[in-house]
Amino acid sequence: MLAVRKAVQTAARKHLCRPFCASQAHLQERKGLVLGVFEKDGEEGGLLLTEAAARFDQSLSGKLSELLKIARPGLKKGKSRLFYGIHRDFPCVAVVGLGKDGEGVCGAEKWDTRKENIRRAVSAGCQTLQELEVSHVEVDDCGDAKSAAEGAVLGLFCYDQLKSKKKTRVTPQLHGSADVDSWKKGVVYAEGQNLARFLMEAPANQITPTAFANTIEEKVAPHGERVTVNKRSKAWIEEQQMGAFLSVARGSEEPPVFLELHYNGSADSKQPPLLLVGKGITFDSGGISLKPSQSMDAMRADMGGAATVCASIVAAAALELPVNIIGLAPLCENMPSGKATKPGDVVTAKNGKTIQVDNTDAEGRLILADALCYGHWFNPRAIVNVATLTGAMDVALGSAATGVFTNSDWLWEQLHQASVVTGDRVWRMPLFQHYTRQVTDSQLADLNNIGKYSRSGGACTAAAFLREFVTAPHWAHLDIAGVMSNKDEVPYLRKGMSGRPTRTLVEFAAGLAHSG
Repeated sequence: MLAVRKAVQTAARKHLCRPFCASQAHLQERKGLVLGVFEKDGEEGGLLLTEAAARFDQSLSGKLSELLKIARPGLKKGKSRLFYGIHRDFPCVAVVGLGKDGEGVCGAEKWDTRKENIRRAVSAGCQTLQELEVSHVEVDDCGDAKSAAEGAVLGLFCYDQLKSKKKTRVTPQLHGSADVDSWKKGVVYAEGQNLARFLMEAPANQITPTAFANTIEEKVAPHGERVTVNKRSKAWIEEQQMGAFLSVARGSEEPPVFLELHYNGSADSKQPPLLLVGKGITFDSGGISLKPSQSMDAMRADMGGAATVCASIVAAAALELPVNIIGLAPLCENMPSGKATKPGDVVTAKNGKTIQVDNTDAEGRLILADALCYGHWFNPRAIVNVATLTGAMDVALGSAATGVFTNSDWLWEQLHQASVVTGDRVWRMPLFQHYTRQVTDSQLADLNNIGKYSRSGGACTAAAFLREFVTAPHWAHLDIAGVMSNKDEVPYLRKGMSGRPTRTLVEFAAGLAHSG
């Protein structure tokens, strides 16, 4: 029997490969297809086809099911299996494993396991077809069109703009489902994150403060009726007496920009806005407190806070969310020079508080301080600032979740609920007076930009510093240093800058919009 089974498998493989021995031109003229299968409970290696896969199988008189049985063992979640030449319109069919059918929100993992499995599986299938240079791929919704779209669009993204040899550009489309609206929504969410990934991945000599602002202005242009863009100059920053921001920018030849976005999505123009503030250090050398040269190139992504904030507003505008949002992004470089701020210098923030700068590499909190002070002028319903702020956050949580420090239980719940849906998780961190005392005990000024005990609780003392510039009752600080990049931790993101947590910010804004 074993010999017979091997003979059948060999014959099947030969038969399936023959139609694929056509030219690449023929392959590109055709489409690829991604179909999903669940693991069948109580049956080792058993598979349960999705609705779209079952219809496809029926159109082939059960041939797909037959081939899946031959190609045992069963298909595990996140894995894919390719079949060639089984359908005239789809020379390449990738069947992907979706895990168990009955999974949902997992209390231990703090996400929706089913949605994550779909993102992971669809991404794997699309990437496999992309490697075969198939440019048009149709995707099974796998029971959740939004998650399928996110997996496809996120998985296919690759920053190769500056390379001679580029990956095939793939256009994923929904297959065999009427849930087009959910698919389109998922595409917008994923494209928003991909915009943040693009900005973070691009080299710092191409994404300067000015270039960053111009890029965002171009991206919101199609939504010009609802979005206003203000690119504030150095002269305006000086008029606003943003001394903390200017102290960071002064070491660089690149002029600082204070980018201000107003998205007016609510029918009620007087609705208090959601205020999003993003750290926009387009390159961080550390300043006079110079960073080690190893991996310094990754500091091109130190504007990840600004990238995710601005990208989420672009996505909100594309979705036409009925909510008002203001985005603020102080943009500059942190460089050493004869004009740069020196350790021990004292600067004055917009609210009049003086700051002793003992470490010029703790610069993100300085530019955020002035932006937060300015943002209060709009009387926002909630303030969320996002920053790649501390290496200590990476040590604490790694890439599993964004650290959230907040003075509001309500705001925490909103952010947490959004992250469960997107799978881009958040985790609440302490904001004790214990940490505040460590930044208010300064020899020369009201505050010190580093904690009294140096590295101890570094992420917490940074958050405590920011709280000194907040009077609003609903404020959250998101430290995204740990989730800035991806190696292989998130399977549906390729290696590189992650653009996290853009989708969680969009989902959070959508939740506010629909809750009134």
